[in-house]
Amino acid sequence: MTRRKVSNPLALAVLSLLLERPMHPYEMSRTLRERNKEGSIKLNYGSLYSVVDKLVAHGLIEPQKTVRDGRRPERTVYGATSAGRAEFEDWLAELLAIPVKEFSQFEAGLSLLPGLPPEEVVDLLDQRCVQLEHSLASSEAILKASAPSLPRLFWIEWDYVRTHLETDLHWTRKLVGEIRDGSFDGLADWRAFHTDHTSPDLADPARDVPADDTRGSDTRGGGGADKDTTADVPQRKASGRKGRLKSV
Repeated sequence: MTRRKVSNPLALAVLSLLLERPMHPYEMSRTLRERNKEGSIKLNYGSLYSVVDKLVAHGLIEPQKTVRDGRRPERTVYGATSAGRAEFEDWLAELLAIPVKEFSQFEAGLSLLPGLPPEEVVDLLDQRCVQLEHSLASSEAILKASAPSLPRLFWIEWDYVRTHLETDLHWTRKLVGEIRDGSFDGLADWRAFHTDHTSPDLADPARDVPADDTRGSDTRGGGGADKDTTADVPQRKASGRKGRLKSV
C-alpha cells in the first residue's frame, strides 16, 4: 500500500466531496451524515478540521472564499486542487483493487478461544448473535430508506455491510451449535483444560522423549529429574478461571 501524505480515510471522503463542489467543513460534515457515510468512515467534527488543515498543508485542497450566514462566524470554503484530484483517484483505485489484512477484534478473540470454558463461550457468542441481529436490522432499515429513492451506486457500501453481517451471524450460530451438540473438534481437551486442569495432548512431556534420553536425569548422582532441563517442553497449566495456556 502507498504511504499517503494524509492517511485518514476521512481525508478521502473530504476530497470526494470537494470534487463535487466547494464546501466549508460544516457542510462537509452535514453532507456525509445525510448520506449515511459515517457508518463506513469514522466522523467527528474535531477530526474533520484536523484533516482539512492537513490537506491544505499538502496542497491537496485550498481555501477559495469565506462566507457568513447571518450572525454565525465566518466559514472558509475549500476546493480540491489538481493534486487533490490525482491523490483521490489513486487512493480510491488502490482501496478497490488491493485486499488488505484487517485485524478484527473478533478474529483476535477467536485466536484465544481456549482461554474461557466452552459453556461461557457459548453464552458470550449468543450475546454476540443478538448484537449482530440488531446491527443487521439497522442496516436493513437504512437500505429500505435509501433503496427506493437512490440508485444502488449510492448505498453499495451498506449492501456490503449487510452481507458481512449475515455471514458473521450465520457462522457464529453454526459455531455455537457445534459446541452445544459436542461436534466441535477438540472440545473434550478444551473442557478438560478448564475442569480437570489437564490436557492429554500436551500435559505429558515424556511422551515425545526417547526411552534412552537422559536429559532429565540428575548427573550429580541423585537420579531425579532436573527441573530446569524440561523447560523447553510445551506444557499446559491451569488453575480455575486464572488458568492460562503456556507454550514455549
